[in-house]
Amino acid sequence: MASVQISDVRKSFGGFEVLHGVTVPIEDGAFVVLVGPSGCGKSTLLRMLAGLENITSGTIAIGDRVVNNVQPKERDIAMVFQNYALYPHMTVAQNMGFSLKLRNAEQGDISTRVKKAADILDLTPLLERYPRQLSGGQRQRVAMGRAIVRDPQVFLFDEPLSNLDAKLRVAMRTEIKELHQRLKTTTVYVTHDQIEAMTMADKIVVMHDGIVEQMGSPLELYDRPDNQFVAGFIGSPAMNFLNGHLKSNGGQPYVETENGARLPIASAPTASDGRPVVYGVRPEHLDLASDGIEAEVAVVEPTGSETQIVARIGSQELIAVFRDRHKVEPGDKIHLLPRANVAHLFDKDTGRRL
Repeated sequence: MASVQISDVRKSFGGFEVLHGVTVPIEDGAFVVLVGPSGCGKSTLLRMLAGLENITSGTIAIGDRVVNNVQPKERDIAMVFQNYALYPHMTVAQNMGFSLKLRNAEQGDISTRVKKAADILDLTPLLERYPRQLSGGQRQRVAMGRAIVRDPQVFLFDEPLSNLDAKLRVAMRTEIKELHQRLKTTTVYVTHDQIEAMTMADKIVVMHDGIVEQMGSPLELYDRPDNQFVAGFIGSPAMNFLNGHLKSNGGQPYVETENGARLPIASAPTASDGRPVVYGVRPEHLDLASDGIEAEVAVVEPTGSETQIVARIGSQELIAVFRDRHKVEPGDKIHLLPRANVAHLFDKDTGRRL
């Protein structure tokens, strides 16, 4: 195992810079998830860590060794890709042990390592099968087993679950997390799915347009996002945003929307009366209350365990999620009250948290 230090890393393709001085410290044994929308630079950063892309400037260190100019095979890392990249003419056991064979490892050592990895991943009954005889989830486990037998210092995962169906993705999330808890190997995992990031990571790195927007534990990012982008990206359904102005009524601050609705807040910056802001509230932090803000129901989406309601306050739309089953129909008028103690304020121009 080893720590990973990504320091002021930049990457340019010709005159186009895609990573703008990214710094990410990764502790020994941590499970770090790089998350962000398509084109944010997360996969490029992972490929640079693996040695599959050159670094324009900055440094990447694995343990005490800077690996900028070290060949991928000499970095002591193992990578699991989105596509399984299994050899179709080899059995599961042969696929898992192939990298060791290339290193001229002894057959007894290869068999021992393959058996150990197969036991960890519940692949022992499948060792003599070929990839065509496996399901998608089984193939992904074989790809993970191939990485485990190498006993690397760092595991790299590049969107490994995106080709699986929804139910299997949930199961594989659990398997990968359990695998990390058992092996304690430093892991860097790339995904665009923030649910994967929230459920699997020790630390999340949110990226956007080639920069790091925020790093922290899942609940730190969820409860105290640094800016409006992180607030909107982390959480499902996404945080609601309403435009308004800060006001004060006898010393008690609130946000007044464009149609005159008053949104409660716990506190506000000093000398900010009249300041344009964006008010953020998560769907689960809206309650039905007689003294709430009137909204018109547009869509009702029951999921069984929850009811999701899309409503409109003037021209602004918001989503509310309730655990209880409320009988409402499109066109109904309801009154929604945000919980002031968990509401968020963002600067209208910069998007930074206030």
